[in-house]
Amino acid sequence: MSYTYNGMIYSIKSPVSSISVNKHNIVVTDQDGSKLIKFTNANDSKSFLAWVYQV
Repeated sequence: MSYTYNGMIYSIKSPVSSISVNKHNIVVTDQDGSKLIKFTNANDSKSFLAWVYQV
């Protein structure tokens, strides 16, 4: 599954082993390793988390 934010495409593969949240930064660890995604505001990071939890 992929997520597009500000023209960047982030690919997340199941299963997700951990998610770490720090203000506007989210680190997702999946079978390919850790990925840092930086958001500009809290609403964008919350939308991303909602998308990850749905899948």
